Amino acid sequence: MSLAHPAGGAPARVRPHARPLPLRVGTRGSPLALWQTRCFLRIVTHFCPVLRHANAFDEHVIATSGDRIQDRPLADVGGKGLFAKEIHEALLDGRIDFAVHSLKDLETEMPPGIVLACTLKREDARDALVPRPGLAALDPADPLGSLPAGARLGTASLRRQAQVLHVRPDLQVGVIRGNVQTRLRRLSEGEFDATLLALAGLRRMDLSPEGMVVLDPEAMVPAAGQGIIGVTVREGDTELHELLGGIEDREARAVSRAERALLAALDGSCRTPIGGHAKLLPNGQLHLTGLVARPDGSFLLKRSLHGPVADAAGLGESLGYSLRDDSPADIFG
Repeated sequence: MSLAHPAGGAPARVRPHARPLPLRVGTRGSPLALWQTRCFLRIVTHFCPVLRHANAFDEHVIATSGDRIQDRPLADVGGKGLFAKEIHEALLDGRIDFAVHSLKDLETEMPPGIVLACTLKREDARDALVPRPGLAALDPADPLGSLPAGARLGTASLRRQAQVLHVRPDLQVGVIRGNVQTRLRRLSEGEFDATLLALAGLRRMDLSPEGMVVLDPEAMVPAAGQGIIGVTVREGDTELHELLGGIEDREARAVSRAERALLAALDGSCRTPIGGHAKLLPNGQLHLTGLVARPDGSFLLKRSLHGPVADAAGLGESLGYSLRDDSPADIFG
């Protein structure tokens, strides 16, 4: 069966008879994870109409260690890879055929036998500062600066914590975990005065909290891969590789390659605050910003560079090594 490539390239060919249906897709069970999985399925069934029937796909919700552990920062229990560990195990032992992830939750280096086969069009990568109901309105020109002295900020992200404390060392930062809805509920109950959330997640959940201010990505550098959905498969599964190649978003692939190469070059521990954000410029070049810091904000180094899209990975490596060379050794301990 021949399928036209959505970007007008060469036709892709899949052989659905080569594997039994339904195809099994692994996902976390949060509302956002399920939304992302169903978004992916809508895209793939539009691209491959023969799969557009009730039994073509079977969702497998997999509880991950990152979901189960809610009372400690991820850095204390193994890092963001905990959101994918059990899903990768299910992929390797054949319980699922592919898996849908928030790209920012994937390790820089995939486990042996698993590859990142597809990245989908990026939603807005920026972070949003959300105040608790009843707090005085934030100044859009200086939202962090307009928080009250000593305000309580809830976040589980060392990247966000470091950037906030670098400009507002007086703030009290506490751990807030759970899905988007849980975090907003805890905020409304007065546990914190404000929190930081990915704008992509809020938009996908059709949420627009009162008083929210979106932060400039040069002022609050996002996490590498933020706003991008990534799909992993077994390395040798050529049929699914071929299918997923047809729905790949080229811009998402380019920016994610740069951001993930930056992470790999920095080779930080799960306790190293790292930010990375790439975008395509009107002239066709790629602009990349990277950041490393101490969790308490006492040190922060941020740099940017730009270059050809074709050299996205090289740009990430160059910027990563530059940041690493000029940062204190203890940052990466």
